Amino acid sequence: MPAININCDMGEGFGRWTLGDDAGILPLVPTSNIATGFHGGDPSIMRRVVEMASDLGVDIGAHVALPDLLGFGRRRIDVSPQELQDYITYQIGALGAFARAAGAELVHVKPHGILYSMAGKDAALCRAVLTAARDYDPNLIVILAGDETPAIAAELGIRVLPEAYCDLEYDPTGYPVVERRKRAWDPEEVARRALRIVQEQRGVAVDGSELKLDMRTMCIHGDAPNAVEVATLVRQRLADAGVEIVPLRAVA
Repeated sequence: MPAININCDMGEGFGRWTLGDDAGILPLVPTSNIATGFHGGDPSIMRRVVEMASDLGVDIGAHVALPDLLGFGRRRIDVSPQELQDYITYQIGALGAFARAAGAELVHVKPHGILYSMAGKDAALCRAVLTAARDYDPNLIVILAGDETPAIAAELGIRVLPEAYCDLEYDPTGYPVVERRKRAWDPEEVARRALRIVQEQRGVAVDGSELKLDMRTMCIHGDAPNAVEVATLVRQRLADAGVEIVPLRAVA
């Protein structure tokens, strides 16, 4: 039976502003990427989502970002590797404190938005992200793509996994096309994409080119207006096809 992990970005509200149905989507995914305050999220939201995830046995991960609340972490910002390492350390530590208070542990770290492609394409920024994660806990898994990422991870002694996207377009380089505001995708289309990723390890870029997507974790974005509907149908279609959904450590 084929197996895949599904991870979901969540906890991305701020103050009185609510974004996403965290309580609705958490039972549908084994792995949560919880915003750590730089693109979304605040201390109360972090605590609440960590507690819900812990109660459900869902993996808890730090969804780290560039300091860009106004642009939701989806705008490119010029940062040095040391600045980025400090940003990542700060955010991991914040979520780690809430996990510890809930009697849980951090399983992983995942860069958010534009930082995912920046770190995947720039070896110095990649090293900064991985070093911050390793220095906090070398057992953490980092969800990050990049041609040089596996070699840097091996050198640092930390595990990495690239992810696939069933609810975003791909550019021809294999990175996601960032949506400044997440739109509602047709659940049937997302489910078809998810099945093809699992069964064929393939996808299509915006220019029509075929992409090899040999991924073991797949992201569903919690900020989409219909994220719960999308996640429900994806789970149903994968189950119908005999695909097992497993925690992140099971595919790492």
